[in-house]
This record gives sequence, structure tokens and C-alpha cells, in this order.
Amino acid sequence: MPEIQVIKHPLIQHKLTLMRQQQTSTAKFRSLLKEISMLLAYEVTRDLPLKSEPIETPMETMNAPLLADKKMVIVAIMRAGQGILDGILELIPSARVGHIGLYRDPHTHMVIEYYFKVPEDLSDRDVVIVDPMVATGNTASAAIGRLKQANPRSLRFMCLLAAPEGIEQVQAHHPDVTLYTAAIDRELDSQGYILPGLGDAGDRLFGTR
Repeated sequence: MPEIQVIKHPLIQHKLTLMRQQQTSTAKFRSLLKEISMLLAYEVTRDLPLKSEPIETPMETMNAPLLADKKMVIVAIMRAGQGILDGILELIPSARVGHIGLYRDPHTHMVIEYYFKVPEDLSDRDVVIVDPMVATGNTASAAIGRLKQANPRSLRFMCLLAAPEGIEQVQAHHPDVTLYTAAIDRELDSQGYILPGLGDAGDRLFGTR
């Protein structure tokens, strides 16, 4: 079973603490999320294959490493996933982009898809799904299930925070998908928010309530 990767780099943990603070402004929150996303992406892409190609430096010819292919797709869960997407694209501008829109019906608690747009033919592409939070795990599980229908070459999930309940839910339904996170928090409250958490990531990212 792929393990949960908790990325404890000091810079990530420092910036995450700043994001948690209630007094952090929308602009600062947005900037920090972008920065952390770039740092997390280093770990998520650590095992991308390389190839060697001859290049000319100002001094001589050498064989130098380059990415073996540029077939990565980043799929953002709307709307808060956009904040992570912006950071990753700074690091990997050649990545293709997809979006999936999901919400939970307040009466049935079922996850409803309202938007889905990804690049065609994912069978030879590596897909990373991004969303700031894995709380109950229902949205993450639904997004993973939907992307699996497109048969990607590989599939990973990257988030900022995860709750134990959400991790358990994702692993129960998708034990083959590795989850990368900056922290595993204590628990969920009665409304499904992560504790201690950082509040509603979408509201803090876009300045809404």
C-alpha cells in the first residue's frame, strides 16, 4: 500500500504556521499557499524519470539530465485547489491542467460533480490531484475515482492538511494512491472542519465568507 507522505521540510512547516494564524490577510494567505505548493511539488515530483542529452555549455559539450517526458497533468479540485495549481505551474510551466468541481449535497451528503474538464488521453500521463484539505475524505475519494476512469499512467493526491478521518476514507477506497500532505491534524469537528486546521481554505484564499 502506498504510504502517506508527510513532508516536514522546515520551510513548509514555517509557512504553514503563518497560514494557520487567524490574522493572516487574504493576500498573504494566497502568497503563502503558492510558496508551499512549490515546495510540496518538489517532493511529489522527486521520482520523475530523467534522460541524458548532449548540450553546449559556454565551455564545452556535455551530456546533461532533462526530464524524460513532459506529460504531467495537474487537476485542481475547485475552487480552493486553484491556489495550489498556481504554485505548481510556476515550477512546472509545461504541465497540462484539469479541473473538477464537486460539492456535497446538504441532505444526502453525497458528493455531486458539477464540472469536469481534463486533457484528453491520460493513459500516458502522470496526474496529480490538488486540494488544500482532506477533511472527511469524501471529495478526495470522489475526485480520485473520477480520474481513475480516465486511466492515467499514475495518480497522486497532494494537499496542505489532512485529518485522520479523511486519510482513512481515502485509503479505504483508493489504497493504491499515495497522498502527500504538509501535516496531519488532530480531528474533525461536528461540521467536518479540520482541527486545529486553518479555517475554510477557499474563503481565506479568495476573501469570501
